[in-house]
Amino acid sequence: MHSHHHSHDHHDHAHAPDVDANGRRREYRLLIAFGLTTITMLVEAVGGWISGSLALLADAGHMLVDASALLFAWLGAWFARRPADALRSFGYARLEVLVGYTNSLTQILLVAWIIHEAVMRFLQPAPILSGTMLVVAVIGLLVNLFVLRVLGGHDHDDLNTAAARLHVIGDLLGSVGAVAAALIVRYFDALWADPLFSVFVSLLILNSAWRLLRRSAHILLEGVPEGVDVDELRRQVEEGIEGVREIHHVHVWQLSGGRRMATLHARLHEGLHPDRAIRAIQELLESRFAVSHATVQIDGDDCAAGACAGARHASKS
Repeated sequence: MHSHHHSHDHHDHAHAPDVDANGRRREYRLLIAFGLTTITMLVEAVGGWISGSLALLADAGHMLVDASALLFAWLGAWFARRPADALRSFGYARLEVLVGYTNSLTQILLVAWIIHEAVMRFLQPAPILSGTMLVVAVIGLLVNLFVLRVLGGHDHDDLNTAAARLHVIGDLLGSVGAVAAALIVRYFDALWADPLFSVFVSLLILNSAWRLLRRSAHILLEGVPEGVDVDELRRQVEEGIEGVREIHHVHVWQLSGGRRMATLHARLHEGLHPDRAIRAIQELLESRFAVSHATVQIDGDDCAAGACAGARHASKS
């Protein structure tokens, strides 16, 4: 028979009030950003239709997607605070990653639409009311700067807010491009500036969207967190805790942007109590690899005889 001891621990419960307060502040900021972006979208849509500017229409279309993205980001933050239940034992934290993944896909589709419209404008230039275009573009620029300030600093591990900021930065770049295009059209009568700036801004957005898509997809596929080497983790546990004979069947992943999880099997030398070993392993994982939830299984001597061969194979794959 196996002599198994299992233990898992959440180390972030002591900070639950602060985490909850931060979550509520993020929700409030996202909701304000959603309202301001929706209003600006309507202004730019009307302004783009009146002036005939593709840059404004593209930015309004961008803001339409972004308003939806901010709304879903708010919903994602709200759901992420809901407690675990019988169907979702880890709660809804991963919803923020799913929102980030979906938002990045919508940005890529939007870029394709902008480039298509820009090509049509290059082939068939249309007249533009540059004065109206300039006023609306400046309003959009100021509002986007304010919204970006409302959202606050970017936590690298918060994919939900990262996705929202990505959309707002895209809006900001779109407004900058619209202002620049309006000035060129107004003072140089160069109609090509309008679609040209639309393409330029869309390529900037594409770069950020692609990076967010890759990162969120990596988390959804249970990839090893950025900066974590599984072999190095195994070595540090084996060498850093006296009495630990071997570590295998190691899995490390992220539940959401800022919550690292791990499971592993351990074989111990005689004399080390399983409970002490489990606690020591959990503390090492938290301090050196920022793993907030670790499940440790202690294996008996029959593991060395081949009972854990499948586990070892899985940990090396």
